[in-house]
Amino acid sequence: MIAAIKPTGSNTRGLLAYLYGPGRHDEHLDPHLVTGFAMLGMPDPGRNENANLTELGRHLDEPVRLRNSEFGKPVTDHVWHCPVRAAPEDRHLSDTEWADIAQRIVSAAGIAPDGDDLACRWIAVRHADDHIHILATTVREDGRRPKLHDSGIRVGDECRRIEKDYGLRRLKKGDRTAERRPTQAEMHKAERLGWEQTSRQWLQDRIRAAIPHATSAEELLAYLEADDILVKPRRGPSGDLLGYAVGRPGDLNKDGEQIYHPGGKIAPDLTLPKLRARLKTSAPEEHPTARRNRPATPWHQATEALDTLRPETATTSAGEDARTQANISALGDLIEATAQAAPADHRAQLRAASAAFARAQRSQVRAEDRAAHALRTAARDIAHTATGPDGSALAALTAALLWAAILAARWHEAKGHAHQADAARQAVQHLQSAADAALAPTLTALEARRPGEGTRSTLANDVRAAVPEHAARILTDPGWPALATVLADAEASGHEPHQLLQEAAGQRELTTARQPARVLITRIQHTARNPAPNRRAEAARLRSAAARGAGQQPFVAHPPTTPARMPNRPRR
Repeated sequence: MIAAIKPTGSNTRGLLAYLYGPGRHDEHLDPHLVTGFAMLGMPDPGRNENANLTELGRHLDEPVRLRNSEFGKPVTDHVWHCPVRAAPEDRHLSDTEWADIAQRIVSAAGIAPDGDDLACRWIAVRHADDHIHILATTVREDGRRPKLHDSGIRVGDECRRIEKDYGLRRLKKGDRTAERRPTQAEMHKAERLGWEQTSRQWLQDRIRAAIPHATSAEELLAYLEADDILVKPRRGPSGDLLGYAVGRPGDLNKDGEQIYHPGGKIAPDLTLPKLRARLKTSAPEEHPTARRNRPATPWHQATEALDTLRPETATTSAGEDARTQANISALGDLIEATAQAAPADHRAQLRAASAAFARAQRSQVRAEDRAAHALRTAARDIAHTATGPDGSALAALTAALLWAAILAARWHEAKGHAHQADAARQAVQHLQSAADAALAPTLTALEARRPGEGTRSTLANDVRAAVPEHAARILTDPGWPALATVLADAEASGHEPHQLLQEAAGQRELTTARQPARVLITRIQHTARNPAPNRRAEAARLRSAAARGAGQQPFVAHPPTTPARMPNRPRR
């Protein structure tokens, strides 16, 4: 059940005319009162031909007129409108049930608290099976204004209780991080102008698409202007940027003037302060020996950055939660950058994943954006690259994005962020499709040159020794012949299959993987593209990192320990 509070100015009679009228598309059927304030004492214009809307409107406005006659400053924003709608799959509620629901809504909102004889005047009108409209005038009988601060949260909480009491579809509790729903006027305007999206939705998509390209708020606004978005910056006397609003070309008001929307009215995380914090990150100190295997392309760099994400779902401190939220926010930017730069036949699923993940990027946990430098840098590098990825690089990156989104969903779920967890899970579905499509050509090529039976048998022993708990699933996976090819290629380059398997399994747990062989293929292809490691140098680097005691970021993996070597075996 959704209750959407809509302050609608001062025209009580005008709103009554809409509620009792035929509707914009003749969708209103049998409009009538289901309940109202205790002293209503007026006939229902929907049931009594002698009643009229003007008298009903005057009756509802009476406390407003009395207050305005006694005080110098008149009340001009007194009409409170709240449609309350059941879900499409819910049963049809009776008038008596809707009356009870309306009473509970106005009580929770502070319009008419239980037992308050001097509360505001209100009515509930029904003109459809699945919803009612509550209209109230926000001056009490004693002339005071009601306390409506945070009324939306209280009404939302009451709706969750109503759903439980009436056996209706149970929605998740709101957390003030959702973007504003399009209004009826916005949707009708978009339909009239032939737009697929309302202006705020259209602007949000373009701002999010621009974020990976910018390193400052000024740069972001310049990018939007270059993309033909109308930008209205707000500056102080010194010229400093204090705020901004954006407009869609052709979106005009009734006077023919351009309509602008402040960033915070488009989405909660698009305010200027939040964008500044998101775009301004600082690079962590890099250990000198870490440059040994620097990724050759932005696509490999992004995969390496994602490889640092820690698989734990819960963190232990507010600081770690803040850094985790920052990495999740930056992950959304990386998905968006990948969607823009990927080959055309892979963009649809990646764009859908980016759109779905937007809600997961923001929660009530305040992000420590500096912690997400690696992912944000990877997103910018991909956004600015002029060359697309080869097949294996795209497969590795989409697989890494998929795993990161799974981790984000688990973390949000562990923290009780229901809406964000749902958003991340929706993104996972799209990323799974993108990862499958990206890997398909590579699988075909690998399977075409699968190694001989003897080599596959030896490599199967490596699998059983390196990941015994997953060996049966891997060896019966349809992707096993392709994995055997990858392992044989890696061994020919000087790598040890046993070690590569252990490292890959350590980076991405295999228990929940649908097809573990495919997971290992992308991981091992990415790792084995580097030269076989110098073990003494690697051990020295790990000892040095441990000695420095570098505090590990949440959502960041500890450096893997070097697995035990397999006994030497005849070269194949």
